Amino acid sequence: MSKVKSIDLHFLNKEDAIASYLIETSEGPILIETGPHSTFSILEKALADKGYRPEDIKHVFITHIHLDHAGAAWKFAEHGAKVYLHPFGERHMADPSKLMASAKMIYKEDMDRLWGQMEAIPKECLRPTAHEEEITIGDTVIKAWHTPGHANHHIAWQIGDALFTGDVAGVKINGGPVVAPCPPPDISLEKWQQSIDLIREISPSVLYLTHFGAVTDIDNHLIALENDLYKIAQIVKKYTEDGLELPEMEKRFIVYVNQELSKHGLDQNALEQYDAANPPFMGVAGLVRYWKKKNEL
Repeated sequence: MSKVKSIDLHFLNKEDAIASYLIETSEGPILIETGPHSTFSILEKALADKGYRPEDIKHVFITHIHLDHAGAAWKFAEHGAKVYLHPFGERHMADPSKLMASAKMIYKEDMDRLWGQMEAIPKECLRPTAHEEEITIGDTVIKAWHTPGHANHHIAWQIGDALFTGDVAGVKINGGPVVAPCPPPDISLEKWQQSIDLIREISPSVLYLTHFGAVTDIDNHLIALENDLYKIAQIVKKYTEDGLELPEMEKRFIVYVNQELSKHGLDQNALEQYDAANPPFMGVAGLVRYWKKKNEL
């Protein structure tokens, strides 16, 4: 397959928190993940270092519409790039006002520092992609695998024997442990398990995580992901059964997460990298919502 060039977006001035991937094809470069708008200037410089300008990127593939993955997609659409995404994400990229309003409720005055802006992408630039659909760009074939669980609108993109997994294969930074990112609104353990099983069926030789980098020990990686996903889900379930208020849940869960990461020998900088890639308080909110919906069935 074409050579994959990893770009570190230095989110919150941290290395290895968010990646974007540049793939050169016979019809020019394509980009998988844009990161947030707040890191666009870093992405722009990284592209320049590789001999490209943003307007040279005519095809952008996003795994899902969360701001840390797709927040800068509109900057490429400004130059007419096609943005490939799950059909469920299309309306939010065409009109991100609802997406941004819900993010502002969580991040308040920190929105600009964390994420920057998100502008509407013209409908003609959005390219909803079906499950198992193949897109051919020059000498490169990109296959879409719908992989819900982290988000209903999640896609893992396959090129050759490589799979770009967004968040469905979890977060793993610099040899640290695998953790499952569980933000609201549509975490589903059942769908996530199906997606993990699908990754096993696809049997790639390498996973490219957005948080962060290449993973080749895939069997053990996916087992570790499953273990973390079910463990943290049960912890949050117990919080809800004990009648804890959300702030108390968040406080306890942050302590738990930092203790677990520290057990793996992670120093303060590594803890901050994991926090930038996967803030624990978001996992509490996502899993509380999951259990609430499950109990309403």
